[in-house]
Amino acid sequence: MNALLKAKSAYSAAKAPTRTAKNFEYEVIARVTRRLIAAAQKGRNGFTELAAALNDNRKLWSIFSADLASKGNPLPDELKLSLFELAEFTRQHTSQVLQRKADVRPLVEINTAIMRGLRGGAS
Repeated sequence: MNALLKAKSAYSAAKAPTRTAKNFEYEVIARVTRRLIAAAQKGRNGFTELAAALNDNRKLWSIFSADLASKGNPLPDELKLSLFELAEFTRQHTSQVLQRKADVRPLVEINTAIMRGLRGGAS
């Protein structure tokens, strides 16, 4: 590799975007949401995949709840309360979906709304 290529390579790595916490949260939610959608589209044949994606989504919302409850969380109390309520709804609705008594769409819609919020407020 000549000096010019080395310089370009070094510069390219340095200008790579820095991942913020919001970017990371967005990516994780997007990944789980894509899995929920893909599994749901398979119908009955995708139930095992759907159950795994639902489990990961529930874990994700549990992590969000723990973060919301931490003393260092800077979000306004009203927003925290709303997010806690969404987390509780997600927990309960997930159980309903796993029992085949409810549709996964509300969970996808919640995640999508959160992703929009993260994208709109991402720095």
